[in-house]
Amino acid sequence: MRKVLFIVIAAIVVGLASYFAFIYYVPFSEGYRSGELIKFSRKGVMVKTWEGEISQGISGAQIFSFSVQDSEKEVIQKLKDYQGEYVKVSYIERYSTFFWLGDTKYFITDVKQEKSPHFNN
Repeated sequence: MRKVLFIVIAAIVVGLASYFAFIYYVPFSEGYRSGELIKFSRKGVMVKTWEGEISQGISGAQIFSFSVQDSEKEVIQKLKDYQGEYVKVSYIERYSTFFWLGDTKYFITDVKQEKSPHFNN
């Protein structure tokens, strides 16, 4: 009986570990988005996460919401510096997320400042 119980518990643990590893390490998609960085903040009550938004249209009707992991210190600092500027971000989209990582499935991996196509500077 102990052997069966051990096998069942081990199967559950391996299954959960595999699920979490798949969600964390296997991206659903990767890509780039450009727009005006209109919001970037650290939010949450129990677990603080970095969240932001990029406006992709002139009227602000198209909003791209994203998260940034705490380990991405350089990306976080650049987003703080580029607040209100036109930026191009690289991101990965996960199948799902965990509450301690962020609110969205989109996680920024790099950010670059760019010239806005709407204004001739």
